[in-house]
Amino acid sequence: MSSRGTYHHGDLRATILARAADLVAERGADGVSLRELARAAGVSHAAPAHHFTDRRGLFTALATEGFRSLAEELSRARPEFLDAALAYVRFALANPGHYEVMFDKSLYHADDPALVDAETAAGSELAAGVGTLDDPRAKDDPQAAALAAWSLVHGFALLWLNGAVNTTGDPMATVRRVAGMLFGGEPVTCPT
Repeated sequence: MSSRGTYHHGDLRATILARAADLVAERGADGVSLRELARAAGVSHAAPAHHFTDRRGLFTALATEGFRSLAEELSRARPEFLDAALAYVRFALANPGHYEVMFDKSLYHADDPALVDAETAAGSELAAGVGTLDDPRAKDDPQAAALAAWSLVHGFALLWLNGAVNTTGDPMATVRRVAGMLFGGEPVTCPT
């Protein structure tokens, strides 16, 4: 129960993480503090520290949660590379707060074991999608193919999220078109 006596959290940790993701999406990671998150949740300013210790701990938990969710999305998207590419971009666009934190290692403890496991799982799932490519170059150099594929989907997601490309169309149609052009072997046509 908070000091106001009006709100009880069944899962304060999840509430704080969800609000942190929303705030990062709205104004960036620099605009997030544990004190503000506590105030928004209606708990004492010390309550979030019990779960996260400090801001880096908060962002470590947020990145871990993000990588776990991304791994799950990629796993459900099997079996083809295009399915993985679409799932990756869909995740990024639906979870911009997590996504921003996940790829800014200056914000969190990059050596945290749970984070490392989650990040590895997401990378393995993306690599599994890349492993379905028929391109002989991808078969000859799977590490380069995985990096090329990740660069494609990660770069596209960032460009879209930052408004650097025309965001009036359907992002999934654009991903299909671009991924098909670069990795599909056959031209892919999509309505614009």
